Amino acid sequence: MELPEDRGRISESLFEVLRTYDADVDLSGLEHDAFEVLDSEDILYSEDIQILLFALYELHYRGFDRVDARWEWNPSLLGLRAKIEERFEARLRQIAGDVSFSLGSAQDTARQLFALASADGGPSVSNYISRHATIEQTREFLMHKSIYQLKEADPHSWAIPRLTGRGKSALMEIQFDEYGAGRPGAMHSELFEITMRGLGLDSEFGAYIESLPAITLASVNMMSFFGLHRRLRGSIAGHLAIYEMTSSIPNARYARGFRRLGFDSPVTDYFDEHVEADAVHEQIAGRDLAGGLIEQDPSIAEAVFFGAQAACAIDALVGTHQLEAWGRGDSSLRQPKVKVQG
Repeated sequence: MELPEDRGRISESLFEVLRTYDADVDLSGLEHDAFEVLDSEDILYSEDIQILLFALYELHYRGFDRVDARWEWNPSLLGLRAKIEERFEARLRQIAGDVSFSLGSAQDTARQLFALASADGGPSVSNYISRHATIEQTREFLMHKSIYQLKEADPHSWAIPRLTGRGKSALMEIQFDEYGAGRPGAMHSELFEITMRGLGLDSEFGAYIESLPAITLASVNMMSFFGLHRRLRGSIAGHLAIYEMTSSIPNARYARGFRRLGFDSPVTDYFDEHVEADAVHEQIAGRDLAGGLIEQDPSIAEAVFFGAQAACAIDALVGTHQLEAWGRGDSSLRQPKVKVQG
């Protein structure tokens, strides 16, 4: 992936720095400028800060063409990211609200998470796709999802070496399925590529990064933030748990929407696979992953439920953004004109 285009003076300055490696780079001025922006903007909707965070996190995944791999662990760069993450975490905690849970058995944890999933009153993008979306809106929906789905499961895999016992075994079971159970071409990210190509979209990771608004980037940056911090290993587990618990029914609706528009297998295979797989994963994620972790170490419970509540809250903001734009007859993307193949 190429470095994305900057979206303001902060990301412009950082991306210029990243083009030439300097072990002794001084980013104090950039840090000061970033806080000036954050004092006047909501970090979740700051295009400048969210694209910057995305780039900093992506250095830990696949990196960028013509960006030196040594930037991944550059102390000044990590220091800048840490300062911004303080504001990011504070805002995530604000939208997540008071973290509410009671300690008990693994099954008790699962019941509380299922209750949280059931109480989620966020806007239903899946209902809209199922009943009303045009082909162009469906393409936009796929573009929003692509920035995570084309590397599906990777942020959650950061937790694997940080867990032990029952929780680790449960995470490995879920991830094994996400990565295709050892079958070439069966990774969920690969199935999503097929879906994108079926609608004439570019399936290369990051192909539509310039079109994605800050709030969509924030939802992905949250996963990377949770996954890359050992102290938040419970939060990435809670995120995965609620993600699996709120997946099966929406994916069935997505599949109906695509069939309503005239698409079927293999375009719908991604959604059909998740209807079946996540009906199993939700039990494993709630009881054995989240519940197992808390049963083993009750002190991790706050992080688990914070991760789950933050996931629900930010997904609601992303859904609201999309549905409000479509309701006005507008595009939900930063750039309505997108690259369509074929």
